[in-house]
Amino acid sequence: MSRRPAKPPTSAMGVFRESPKGGPPTYGYRIPGSDVSGLKGSLIVIEGSDGSGRTTECELLKDYLEVQGHAVLETGLRRSNLVSKQIDRAKQGNVLGATTLALIYAADFADQLENKIIPALSAGFVVLADRYIFTLMARAIVRGATREWASELYGFALRPRLTIFLDTRPEILMHRTFRTYKSLDFWESGMDIGLSRDRFESFFRYQALIKAEFDWMAKEYGFVQINGNRRPEEVHRDVRECVDRITGRTHLESFR
Repeated sequence: MSRRPAKPPTSAMGVFRESPKGGPPTYGYRIPGSDVSGLKGSLIVIEGSDGSGRTTECELLKDYLEVQGHAVLETGLRRSNLVSKQIDRAKQGNVLGATTLALIYAADFADQLENKIIPALSAGFVVLADRYIFTLMARAIVRGATREWASELYGFALRPRLTIFLDTRPEILMHRTFRTYKSLDFWESGMDIGLSRDRFESFFRYQALIKAEFDWMAKEYGFVQINGNRRPEEVHRDVRECVDRITGRTHLESFR
């Protein structure tokens, strides 16, 4: 199941891969009753761990696209009207098993896909996703799921036109997280899976496991990895270079 063009162009960030137009719109099957043929908009995904600068980049990119005249819809994890509150309650109590939690997240994503993402793409919007199925797959795999199971679970997901992963060192993630929240998140530290009783050690082990899955997915699903260790304006410059290829603008035009 190849998703990469035979001779992709290259950029300063490495190999640039865009999901080809005219190819299968999903990774396997579609939600019954949802028409995903002839979608006019573009789905752009920004992935990365907490502290990678992902949300900041989404805000900058939204402003950039809107200035160009694009209608933009933002989406992300736990934003459905169906189960987002239930996910928050389940995580607070840590009462659900890994498989059940993965399925609830899949329901949250499916609800957004059907009621927000597909309608917006049909109307010609740029849908900007602050995380997508790749984070959910990585989390499920680290918690015991197989890659095959996770891929099948999200087989109904639309293929993005562009997926960018902000590759950021764990020590920088930790520093930024402390600067913002004054503590490490229980789940982003993998404390629920018993890697270590020490939250700092667990954090580094968990981030290494998540990064290994993103490295695999970068090859399997063909997305761009960008150095997230730098200042936001430097990261944004490289992100814009990739996005300009999607929107048809040249790199020089984007700076005028």
